[in-house]
Amino acid sequence: MITDRSYAVEPWAVRETALDLDVLAQSESVFALSNGHVGWRGNLDEGEPHGLPGSYLNGVHEIHPLPYAEAGYGYPESGQTVINVTNGKILRLLVDDEPFDLRYGRLVAHERVLDLRRGVLERTCEWTSPAGSTVRVRSTRLVSLTQRAVAAVAYEVQAVGCRSRVVIQSELVANETLPESDGDPRAAMALQSPLEQEDHLAAGSRLRLVHRTRRSGLRVAVAADHVVSGPERTTTRSESGTDVARLTVTSVLEPGQTLRVEKLVAHGWSGARSLPAMADQVDAALAAAAHDGWQGLLADQRACLDDFWARADVEVEGDEEIQQAVRFALFHVLQAGARAEQRAIPAKGLTGSGYDGHAFWDTEMFVLPVLTHTAPAAVAEALRWRHNTLDEARERAAQLGLGGAAFPWRTIAGPEGSAYWPAGTAAFHVNAGIADAVVRYVEATGDGAFEREVGTELLVETARLWRSLGHHDAHGVFHIDGVTGPDEYSAVADDNAYTNLMARQNLLAAADAVERHPDRAARLGADAEESAAWRDAAEAMHVPYNEELGVHEQHAGFTRYQRWDFAGTRAEQYPLLLHFPYFDLYRKQVVKQADLVLAMYTCGDFFERGEGTAAEEQIARNFAYYEPLTVRDSSLSACCQAVMAARTGHLDLAYAYTAEAALMDLQDLEHNTRDGLHIASLAGTWMALVAGFGGLRRDGESLRFAPRLPERLSRLAFHVQFRGRKLRVDIGADKATYELLDGPPLTLRHHGDPLTLTPDGPAVRPVPPPIRRPTPEQPLHRAPNGG
Repeated sequence: MITDRSYAVEPWAVRETALDLDVLAQSESVFALSNGHVGWRGNLDEGEPHGLPGSYLNGVHEIHPLPYAEAGYGYPESGQTVINVTNGKILRLLVDDEPFDLRYGRLVAHERVLDLRRGVLERTCEWTSPAGSTVRVRSTRLVSLTQRAVAAVAYEVQAVGCRSRVVIQSELVANETLPESDGDPRAAMALQSPLEQEDHLAAGSRLRLVHRTRRSGLRVAVAADHVVSGPERTTTRSESGTDVARLTVTSVLEPGQTLRVEKLVAHGWSGARSLPAMADQVDAALAAAAHDGWQGLLADQRACLDDFWARADVEVEGDEEIQQAVRFALFHVLQAGARAEQRAIPAKGLTGSGYDGHAFWDTEMFVLPVLTHTAPAAVAEALRWRHNTLDEARERAAQLGLGGAAFPWRTIAGPEGSAYWPAGTAAFHVNAGIADAVVRYVEATGDGAFEREVGTELLVETARLWRSLGHHDAHGVFHIDGVTGPDEYSAVADDNAYTNLMARQNLLAAADAVERHPDRAARLGADAEESAAWRDAAEAMHVPYNEELGVHEQHAGFTRYQRWDFAGTRAEQYPLLLHFPYFDLYRKQVVKQADLVLAMYTCGDFFERGEGTAAEEQIARNFAYYEPLTVRDSSLSACCQAVMAARTGHLDLAYAYTAEAALMDLQDLEHNTRDGLHIASLAGTWMALVAGFGGLRRDGESLRFAPRLPERLSRLAFHVQFRGRKLRVDIGADKATYELLDGPPLTLRHHGDPLTLTPDGPAVRPVPPPIRRPTPEQPLHRAPNGG
C-alpha cells in the first residue's frame, strides 16, 4: 500500500515529490497515459529501473492454450493476453560515459507531475553521476487525444556546474523482458518475446519497426521521428536491427547549456493489412504529427481537455483528497475510452496488464454510465465493439445450447477467455449489462439511428438468450437457474435477483425496440409472437423474497445459508479468495461485492413500486441486511454501496465508501495497482458522488435528482450531458441549484417534485434532511478504507 503520501494533494494534478523505487510499479500505473488506442505506462524515460514495462495497443494480444485438469464440453480452448508492444518511450542517457540510472550516483531531486488539465506527464530531476558530473533532466510526455496513433516526448538535458559529454539514445524496443507473475490470479500472464520481426528501418532521424505476433497473427508497426536542438557540433546517428531501432544524439554541454530531443511516435496494428501498408500507415501518422509539431500537439491536447472538463468536471468542497481523486478518476476514464473506437475498454484500461488486459462487465455497468453523461460518443463506439463481436457471441450461445447471443465474461477480441466456468460461463448477467448500456445511451442521447442500426440487434439477441436460459414453472413463474451474479462468492445459484431483474429490463427493452423499429426487427426475424413471449417472461420474473426476514434474497435460499465466520477470520486473510476454498465460500452467507445492493441501484423502479415510505423502508432493510455480509474483496463494491448508503440516509457511511473508491489506486488499497488502475472503481468515484450524493437517476426521457450531502462535504457541483443539453447541478447543505447551460428546456424531478429548467436562469430548491437510521454493522476487519 502507498502510505507515505508521495502524491501531494492538489486540485488539478497528481504530483510525486520523491522517487520511491519500492512503489515504482504502482506509480507507473498512476502516471500512465492513454487515449484508448495507445497506452504508455508511466515508466521512467530512460527505461530502467522499472516495475513493469508497458506499451499497449488496444486489441493487440497473443493467444495461448487454456489447460484443464479435466476438460469439459464447452470449455474455452484458448485464452487471450494483452502484450507489451514495441516501446517508443525510451530515451537512454549517458553522462560522461556513465549511464543515467537513478539507482546509482546521487539523486538530488526528482519530481513527476500528471497535469490533468493539459493531459501531460512532466518530470524534472537533478542527478550527480558516480564520477561527479551533475545534470538536470526535464521531460514532458503525452499520448494524443486528437491524433489517435500518436504519442510524443520532449526530453531535455542541461549541464550543471561543469562541462559534460552527453549521449541520448532514442529507441524503439520490442520484446522487452517482463517480470514474472507473482502467482496472484488477478495478475497478467507474462508472455515472453511474443513479437516476430518483419521489418526495420533507420533513415536520418526516422526509425521504424514492424513485427507480427506469433500465434494471433497481428501485425504491429511503430515508427518515430525526431527534432534535435543543441549546441554546435551536436551529432546524430541512426541504426536498426531485429528488435531495436536507435537514434544516437551526442553533444558536449557547457554549464547551463541544454540538449533537447522532441520525439514523435506513431503506432498501428492490423490482423489483415500487409507489411507495406502498415509501414505506410505509421509513416503517414508521423507526417501528420510533424505537421502540427510538438507545440501543436500540446495545444490540441489542452483544447480537447478544456472541452472535456467544461462538460464533465466535478467540484468538491470539504475534502481536497476526494476533489483531486475524482478529477484523477475522470481523466483516466476518459483516457480509457476516448479513442478506443470500436475496441474494448479493458478493466485496467491501457495502464497495465492486469486481468490479462481483458474487458469484463465493468465496462457497461461502471465505465459507460460515466461516459454517457460526459463523453457519449465514446459510449457508442464501445457498444459498436460489442455489436461487432455478435457472431462470436452467437456461436458461444449455440455451443451452450442456448438461443441468441452469449457475450463473454472476459475477452479482448470477442471469444470467451475465462477458464473458470462458475464465475465465467455462468455469469450471464454480462448480457443484461450490455443491454442496459444500450438503453441508457439511447435515453441520454436520443440517438435513434444508433438504436435502429446497432442497439436493436443487441437487445434482440440478448433477450433471446434470457428466454432460452430461463423457464416458466407449473404456476407460470419465470425462473433463471444455475447462474452467477455479481457476487462471485455465490456461484451457480438459482434466481439471482440482480440477474433476474436485469434480464427483466432487457426483455422489456427488446420488446419496446421491436415495436419502435419493425423493419429492423423483421430483418432480425423478431416478430410479435416472440416479442410477446419476452414480455410474458419479464412480467412473470421471479425475485426471491424472505417473508420472515422482510428482505429480498440475493438468490433463492441465500438467507438460509450459514453465515461466514467473520470473528474467526483474521485481517490478513482478506481477500478471502486467496485464503479459502471456493467450495466453502459458495455455501456461506458472505458477499464478495455488492449484488442485491447493486440491483437496488440499477433496477430501482422494481424496488420503488411499493407505497412511498414502505418502498424506502424495504430498500433500507435490504441494505442493512447485506452490509454485515459484504467484505468488498472486489474494487467494484465500494461505489455501489456508497450510492445505496446515501439513498438510505447513511451519509457518513456513503462518504467513507466514496473515499475508498476514490483512493483505490492513489493509495493502492487493493495492493495490486502495480498491474494497472482499477478503471471501474475510478468510474465509481463519479457514481458515488453524482448518483450517491447527487441522487441522479434515470427517468426515461428525463432525469431525477435527490441530493443530500454528508457533513464532511460543504458543496458538490457537477455537469451532466443529456439529450443535447448541458446541465449544471450545484448542491449545498440546504439547497440545490439547477442550471441549464445549453439546449432546450427540460423538466426533471427534484426529490420527486417536477422542475422545469429553461435558459432564463437557474432554479433553486431546498434539500430535505435525510431520514436517520441506525448505521448497519460492518464485517470485522472490513470497515471502509475511507472511514
